[in-house]
Amino acid sequence: MIEIGIQPLWQSTGLANMGWGQLLMMGVGCLLIYLAVVKKFEPLLLVPIGFGAILSNIPLAGISGPDGILGYIYHVGIETGVFPLLIFMGVGALTDFGALIAMPWTLLLGAAAQFGIFVTLLGALALNFIPGFEFSLADASAIAIIGGADGPTAIFLASRLSPDLLGAIAVAAYSYMALVPIIQPPIMRLLTTNKERNVEMQQLRHVTKLEKVLFPFAVLFLCAIFLPSAAPLIGMLTFGNLLRECGVVERLSHASQNEIINVVTIFLGLAVGSKLSADKFLTVETLGILALGAVAFCIGTATGVIMGKIMYRVTGGKVNPLIGAAGVSAVPMAARVVNKVGLESNHHNFLLMHAMGPNVAGVIGSAVAAGILLALVGH
Repeated sequence: MIEIGIQPLWQSTGLANMGWGQLLMMGVGCLLIYLAVVKKFEPLLLVPIGFGAILSNIPLAGISGPDGILGYIYHVGIETGVFPLLIFMGVGALTDFGALIAMPWTLLLGAAAQFGIFVTLLGALALNFIPGFEFSLADASAIAIIGGADGPTAIFLASRLSPDLLGAIAVAAYSYMALVPIIQPPIMRLLTTNKERNVEMQQLRHVTKLEKVLFPFAVLFLCAIFLPSAAPLIGMLTFGNLLRECGVVERLSHASQNEIINVVTIFLGLAVGSKLSADKFLTVETLGILALGAVAFCIGTATGVIMGKIMYRVTGGKVNPLIGAAGVSAVPMAARVVNKVGLESNHHNFLLMHAMGPNVAGVIGSAVAAGILLALVGH
């Protein structure tokens, strides 16, 4: 009788039902938390993503299932696309578009840095020739957006086009965003000469409050005319920026910059972590996504710098090509990296504000690229 009672009790324990895959994914969750806490890599998101990964791999708990708390969070915030859009509102409220308004030509740098997205789309489709890979056009589009270095956009597009790959895409997107200070500098130095890196750019012109207030309306108007599919992302970005710049809704602007974006970031991270269960993550396709994400990010950085070199030639040496690397939309980390590399060559070369122009343009560019992919593939 005692043995009969012990056996069902043992079978109901987590230890008896723990597989090697679940242990491995718990280790991945711990690694993400380690990178966030010790290495300071994107801690705001890697901590909840890592903990969500641990929770979702506890045997028999059902935390990430349809009736579990993480399942509910995922359904409410990710499947509906609400969380990424609220993040974009917060990013708009936190971001000063003044550098982009002062240097509208930096839109070209932001656009050039999105080139990696479309190259990676072709690369994802090419992987289908290798046994074990079966990426549809929708899957390839969702994977390609990693090259924009914009986590909320990657999550938004993946939730619409390829929900099954969301966990791998989100982890890749935020991992490479966190690795910006490691990945970008070697590419920037390789593609530029010391003379180019030494270029000191002129001080930015003063941008009036009226220009800053009208700018979000202009961006939204152009989006509504030419690319309505990008309106959800662009609309929330410009709304958040309007709250910041109009000067009459300080409480709403403060809430967007702090309470709302912080709460949503916690839930978004946990929801993404819920997709890191062993049965969904440990596949050969995940390795392909991680590799393609790295390629996309490197190509985006390189094409941004190359466009910067073209502008350097066209302007007779007035543009520092390094600022092209900030065309990826990792705000403001990419701009800080540009400033750091510029200071290494010239201690008087402060490029931070100049790099914010293409950096903000990259945020808009990644949203536009997502809209294009959604328009072409999502219908």
